[in-house]
Amino acid sequence: MRTRSQAVSPQFGIQVHRLLLYWFWTAIDCGVPIKLKISIGFQALSARFFAWLVRRMPSERQRTLAVTIMAGGLCGLAAVLFHRSIGWVEILLIDRANSAPGYSWIWWTILCPAAGGLVAGLGLTYYAPAAAGSGIPQVEVAYTLRNGLITLRETVAKFVLCAIQIGSGASLGLEGPTVQICAGVSSFLARATRLSPKNCRRMTSVGMAAGIAAAFNAPIAAVTFTLEELIGDLDQTMLSGVIVAAALAAVVEHSAVRSTDPVFHLQRTYALTNTSSLVWFALLGILAAIVSVAFTDSLLWLRGWFKKLTLVPKWIQPAIGGLAVGCLAVVGLALFHQNGIAGDPYKTLILALTGSLGALPVVAMAAFCVLKLAATVCSYSSGGAGGIFAPALFMGGMLGGTVGYLDVTVFHHSSDAIGAFAVVGMGAVFAGIIRAPMTSVLIIFEMTGGYGLILPLMIANMTAFALARHWRHVPVYEALLAQDGIHLPHSGPPDEYFLDVEAAH
Repeated sequence: MRTRSQAVSPQFGIQVHRLLLYWFWTAIDCGVPIKLKISIGFQALSARFFAWLVRRMPSERQRTLAVTIMAGGLCGLAAVLFHRSIGWVEILLIDRANSAPGYSWIWWTILCPAAGGLVAGLGLTYYAPAAAGSGIPQVEVAYTLRNGLITLRETVAKFVLCAIQIGSGASLGLEGPTVQICAGVSSFLARATRLSPKNCRRMTSVGMAAGIAAAFNAPIAAVTFTLEELIGDLDQTMLSGVIVAAALAAVVEHSAVRSTDPVFHLQRTYALTNTSSLVWFALLGILAAIVSVAFTDSLLWLRGWFKKLTLVPKWIQPAIGGLAVGCLAVVGLALFHQNGIAGDPYKTLILALTGSLGALPVVAMAAFCVLKLAATVCSYSSGGAGGIFAPALFMGGMLGGTVGYLDVTVFHHSSDAIGAFAVVGMGAVFAGIIRAPMTSVLIIFEMTGGYGLILPLMIANMTAFALARHWRHVPVYEALLAQDGIHLPHSGPPDEYFLDVEAAH
């Protein structure tokens, strides 16, 4: 860390700025390509900004704090804009396809995700291959092997391509991409202010926490997830930045949507009213572990099959996954008149969380759990850009609601048990797939605004986590990276690191 006496001279920065401006105007006169002109001009502005910043904050510690605060606010704004962009694209594409007149909705529902997959495939193949996938493994690679470097190209491509693919009906979540976008924003700010490599790396964790906080409206879970998934230890300096960024991102998200309500605004507060239900919560944990392992194994197998598929170009493969998703969405719409497969899954998930017997039949919830698993596997494995957080919560909610029906039928408990089991099921499947046990409990509290189910959540989540880890030792994110030949220090032999992040899908 630079001391005041070691800080960069402001006069030096001004001289560099003038020199770059001279080169810029000379390039204009000499017919230099426009791309190079823009690059020179951007460097000139960056040098001028840095000189101004150094005059006011000569020490790196001051600049790091300022960048952390700035990153929290900007990440919150980026997340809100990203989520609204997906909502606008959904209204324009998949919602119109689902409501098309006559029987034409069938073909539009099938073709819309395929078209979005085709656009995403072209962008991921020819513009930004590193923008593929959920975003969490890519941030882990940047944090561990690249000193937190996430390029502006990756960030912009992730924003645009995910908005198109998810908005057109892909069965993928927006939370993982939000993390990569926010980490990209914080990485850009760290480079623009010329922080040291160590602090640039720290800013990646700041971006991850801000992304989770803004995506789930869950700042506490954002901190624990960053600790469990990325940092791995209690670095006091890093932890303080993570907390500040998560809080600021949540505040910005609250201000933008003008609401302090949790993601799922439940009309009633659930609690453990019958201790006999604990048997069913334990069973829910076992079933959640089975669903989690089935999802992970299916995703990895199909993704490996697509990677070996040489007859079909890479840029077409996401369209194939989109066709499969469209067909599965048609099945759900035709049989149950609900769409949780293609498009926003939370609208259907809320029906399971209401705890009403007539809101969503038990057959529908069991079927949607299976359909969502298959659709997400097809979307992700074919090379799409999107996350697995939302699908995991959806599958868990449907699985939990199904077990809740058994509790009501066998023990004749109140129908409120259906909603309570759906809430616990979300956390159990999340714990089994993502392997973040503390976060799986806290994130459900913050998303639902209720703390009455802490004992059932702990029983189901820890059961699912322990069994899933026993049956499949390698978590899904580490397995995805290993499939791409990337072994991080905590997940493979330390002498076999592969830096080709462009191949990480």
